[in-house]
Amino acid sequence: MNYVKTLSVVALFLGISQINAQKKTDTKKTEPKKEAVKQKPADNPTKCTNIKEGTFLRINYPKNLWYMTIKDNVQTEYYNDGKEYVKSSLVFLDDCNYKAVVIDVKGNDRIKVDDVFTNKVIATRDSYIKIQSQIAGDKYDFILVKVK
Repeated sequence: MNYVKTLSVVALFLGISQINAQKKTDTKKTEPKKEAVKQKPADNPTKCTNIKEGTFLRINYPKNLWYMTIKDNVQTEYYNDGKEYVKSSLVFLDDCNYKAVVIDVKGNDRIKVDDVFTNKVIATRDSYIKIQSQIAGDKYDFILVKVK
């Protein structure tokens, strides 16, 4: 009879250890593998002069909805396949800070001639430029990509 009791106890411990082993294996299967995505750091120092000339797109907008050109301190933002625009004269206070004074508007009721936007280049990374723009106390952050 002792032999049967001993076998029963051994079988019970083997069963429990098998259940624990399966639990440990199952938790490993359900946990997703975590891989670190390496993101390139922002330029240091910030390459503010990237904004002084070129063609720019917003990262969230297709080109037919919005794009911008800057040449000879004149910034032109094109909307609606270029049918509407806002043209501004740029006055650089330093490499990273500038004012955009609106000199011409077509098809935009919210922006008027002589409106002044105060802009600051916050960060750059390769051809990406993060800008903070302020008008009448309202601040807007947006990211541009320089395409040429």
